[in-house]
Amino acid sequence: MAQELQGRHALITGAGAGIGAAIALQMAQAGCRLTLCGRSHDTLQAQAEALRAQVPDVAVLMASMDVGEEHAVQAAVQQAQARFGPVNILVNNAGQAISQPFAKTDAALWQQMLNVNLTGTYHCIQAVLPGMLEAAQAGTSGRIVNIASTAGLKGYAYVGAYVAAKHGVVGLTKSLALELARKGVTVNAICPGYTETGIVREAVQNIVGKTGKSEAQARQILASGNPQQRLVQPQEVAQSVLWLCAAGSEAINGQAIAIDGGELAG
Repeated sequence: MAQELQGRHALITGAGAGIGAAIALQMAQAGCRLTLCGRSHDTLQAQAEALRAQVPDVAVLMASMDVGEEHAVQAAVQQAQARFGPVNILVNNAGQAISQPFAKTDAALWQQMLNVNLTGTYHCIQAVLPGMLEAAQAGTSGRIVNIASTAGLKGYAYVGAYVAAKHGVVGLTKSLALELARKGVTVNAICPGYTETGIVREAVQNIVGKTGKSEAQARQILASGNPQQRLVQPQEVAQSVLWLCAAGSEAINGQAIAIDGGELAG
């Protein structure tokens, strides 16, 4: 694959598995220098080793952090910028979904969903944006891609806190895109439907535990909302992120792009 983003510094949160790992591979193959962020150093280490096996000359930094903790994010970004310079591509992928009826959604769960899914996105943008804008002014454009969800574009029962947080991510995306439109930085959101990730595996186990259905039946319940009757694959999301970051995407700004097999079409 042509290294169309050669030398760009891409920072990816939630990079240890699932969508984040798929995005990291796409960015590595495109020639980016990578900062992989996540809560588990061991998971990041394993992902870095997997990347080096597939892209031997990739430059990778592992920066452990919890996106919900401002000081941890600032420290990780400072470490990343000291190694690779300003962040040119930020992919806010870290997320968490916990299912609970609204009546049983206490303040702690509500805040947890906001912290991981929305406030974490805010913290990361705040930390990288000054350097990104400076680099853009010098001629290297910036890209911010927020991994939201179809839950940022429609409602789903029993995940009210998650839905509220992801709607917030989409709103932040649109607002910031307008603010930065003339400064060489674009801001977009990718909104996947149910995707083959750890979050979906947890949802499958939750359905199995509450309904007694088999795992195959539980997976089909989740896939049934997709007109293609399947789960989205992480690499499909990663391809969309790469497209938004590559040359020729400059006019795509402030968009919330659904990767859902047509779920939101009807």
